[in-house]
Amino acid sequence: MQEINRRDLIRLGMGLGAALAPQAASAAARMRFSKYEIFPTSIPMAERVRAAWEESYRLQGSFQTHYSAVIVRLHTDEGLVGTGESLVSAAQTEAILKRMIGHSPVSYWQDDSLQGVLMAVHDILGQAAGFSVARLLSPSPLQRIQHTWWSHCLPPDLMAAEAKLGASLGYRIHKVKARPWQDPLEQAAAMCAVVPREYRFWADANAHWSSPSRALHFINGLAQHHNYFAVESPVQYRNVDSFRQLKGKSPLKIAEHMGEDPMVFIREGLLQAFVIGGPLGRTMTRRALMAEATGVPLWVEYGTQSGIAQVYQTQQAAAYPGIEYCISVTHCLADDLVVEPFRVQSGYYTVPTVPGLGVTLDMAAVEKFRVK
Repeated sequence: MQEINRRDLIRLGMGLGAALAPQAASAAARMRFSKYEIFPTSIPMAERVRAAWEESYRLQGSFQTHYSAVIVRLHTDEGLVGTGESLVSAAQTEAILKRMIGHSPVSYWQDDSLQGVLMAVHDILGQAAGFSVARLLSPSPLQRIQHTWWSHCLPPDLMAAEAKLGASLGYRIHKVKARPWQDPLEQAAAMCAVVPREYRFWADANAHWSSPSRALHFINGLAQHHNYFAVESPVQYRNVDSFRQLKGKSPLKIAEHMGEDPMVFIREGLLQAFVIGGPLGRTMTRRALMAEATGVPLWVEYGTQSGIAQVYQTQQAAAYPGIEYCISVTHCLADDLVVEPFRVQSGYYTVPTVPGLGVTLDMAAVEKFRVK
């Protein structure tokens, strides 16, 4: 295993001085947050999937009809404005923002406790430095990253229509939910019949297959379709013994959500990828370093319900080589709340290189879906 050393930490952005020129760092340190704005929104699912998606949520007991995205704008006394999606409730967001007023953005450079408000901090620091967020986090970020299409557990014909749509829009990786109320093998057959050979799927069972023997039944069935390459959470979450029973038996890659002790899975070669959500700051940096050093990549999802968080996620992936795929749900919603279209070509998204986040909040859309 490759050693994670001090040079790696600096290269991947553990210190702001590694990213900013001295004059830019000095200017950023002088800035202070002066005010904030909070825009709670409620965004329905896209019409094409709404009824089936709501039914799928009803069957899993959540009765969800909308996604909630809490958008923030942070202002500085130098006139810079940063935008983010907080990823927590409006009340939690306001508590975070209140304590930041009067302080410098530099003070919060890699602060996990900010949740998604850190996006707005990085947006401001990038603008101050004249760097994209990816360049702020790394001296040599990627220009393009792989982004995934995503589907909930829907009837096979609708799953096929969604896969066909994803392929037509340039996607080449598709994460699909597997649930007890639909047959994942029927879904696979329907989807694979309508997509190009290079279009690939992974199934997320969210531990619904329970036992290793039942998981292998579905894994072997899915592997009959050449488009499938992986499964996520096929057995009980982070149950080491269950994953040990799958080792060497699965023809597909196996991914699992990262827990407090990921090293046992790495040491024993039980996984080929970790799926993670936030936090976005120092912890994400350390996880990306671990992924790069061990060769077990990260598939990143953290509840991105707006184009703001979606593009921020791509900036992180461009900066951190340990991140292999980005996952978001914005294309399944009625609006992504941003001006710029999110375009994917041959499976890749070109990361914005303008200073800051590189995406513009669509205030007309925000007002349309805003929770008053």
